[in-house]
Amino acid sequence: MIAYLDSSALVKLYTRESGSEETLAFVGRADIRGTGLIARAEVAATFGKAVRLKALTRDEARAALEVFRRHWPNLLHVDVNETVVTQADALAWTYGLRGYDAVHLASALLWQQSISSPVTLATFDRQLWDAAPLVGLEVWPETLK
Repeated sequence: MIAYLDSSALVKLYTRESGSEETLAFVGRADIRGTGLIARAEVAATFGKAVRLKALTRDEARAALEVFRRHWPNLLHVDVNETVVTQADALAWTYGLRGYDAVHLASALLWQQSISSPVTLATFDRQLWDAAPLVGLEVWPETLK
């Protein structure tokens, strides 16, 4: 299986929250794991927000971010380029997605097209989860709460 992880899925690998164990198991089953280049900034921002909201201590967030940064080279990175952004433009408009969610969707879709193999998009974002099958991507988890 080829897994594309958006930021909402990546964060679950480095924190203890609902869906973390399932996400670790999903990633463990994948033959190839990738994400969009923008995920690096999004994950760091998410950990920073968790500190501001007091969901994580500063030390917990810093430790999680350091582990994520060490693991970063092990992920395939889909570059953000004019093709991805042009596709994201159309996807954002068509499916009512936020900007970075549209970039993740475009990245996963273009990756799938470039390798001619199914890509499974892992996300916990409802709008992105709903849109992925409509453009021909498999989606994980099978259901969202």
